[in-house]
Amino acid sequence: MPVAPRRSLLLAFAGLAVLPACGLAPSAALAQRGTVPDFADLAEQVLPAVVNIAVLSEQTTTQIPPELRGTPFERYFRERRGRQQVQGAGSGFVIDPAGYVVTNNHVVGNAARVVVSLQDGTELPARVVGTDELTDLALLRVEPRAALAAVPWGNSGAMRVGQWVLAAGNPFGLGGTVTSGIVSARGREIGAGPFDDFIQTDAAINPGNSGGPLFNAAGEVIGINTAIYSPSGASAGIGFATPSDLARGVIEQLRRDGRVERGWLGVAVQDIGEESTPGGRNRGVQIQSVERGSPAARAGLRQGDIVTALNGERVETSRALIRGVAGTPPGQTIRMTLQREGRQREMAVQVGRRPGGAG
Repeated sequence: MPVAPRRSLLLAFAGLAVLPACGLAPSAALAQRGTVPDFADLAEQVLPAVVNIAVLSEQTTTQIPPELRGTPFERYFRERRGRQQVQGAGSGFVIDPAGYVVTNNHVVGNAARVVVSLQDGTELPARVVGTDELTDLALLRVEPRAALAAVPWGNSGAMRVGQWVLAAGNPFGLGGTVTSGIVSARGREIGAGPFDDFIQTDAAINPGNSGGPLFNAAGEVIGINTAIYSPSGASAGIGFATPSDLARGVIEQLRRDGRVERGWLGVAVQDIGEESTPGGRNRGVQIQSVERGSPAARAGLRQGDIVTALNGERVETSRALIRGVAGTPPGQTIRMTLQREGRQREMAVQVGRRPGGAG
């Protein structure tokens, strides 16, 4: 595996294109406070729904990706893939017995062929139902002969710092691996995008874990393992998972429509603090520019306007404004409270559809 830069943030995915920058019953033991938890029952319950994901391409020669050399996945590749090259390996989990599998967008990317491997060794070709780049999520579909084991979503918002969690996946090609830890922090922003709201955990997450589930003590998925912060490229006890409260809605849209549609205004914005405004009274988000012909331009928003509330809810950061607008279905009207030339104004803005590649 390539040597990662010092203190680098890596997507926890074993793939050339990414590295280096690569109704369950709760466990009684976990419910006991003041004791060392035993994850055996929990692991046994959830592992059948955790899958390995291989991204393949046809090759005339056998080439092993560097990050897979020296791991058990190398032998698996040589013996079972033949003329196919494994471009990357990741993890996922089944959310519907009919064959719907959740993983990360960076795991599947623009893959020509994706194969899902179950815990019993069964391999199933997978179709990409839809992906969402902004939240790094993807939904796959396989056609099993029988109903698959599935795991339910949990409430990530209910998780507290210090609570036990269990991560499962395919680190370094070692399928069926579980690691335990706690919720180290919530609401982490790591520079991945406007929807940064990661759960930080010290459960070991390594390349190949991307797309795998992070479970609470009840066996519910409260996060999707996505990235690690590491000086070496391996686990340093700082991993990040997309919270289920964000992921669930995105996956539901992908399943229903095959894509995620988000609201868009067509403005560039910047946070401002109290020290940045005359008199130090205002705090909000300043509009830096307005795209010509955009929904914001049609509504009369101007450069220099300071947005302080959205639909009556206080807005203090550009991230909060972007999330609020993006979460509004295109075509709906939002009410913006703003400061212009020292006066407060209320403006109605009809949200547009976010074009591909727009910020």
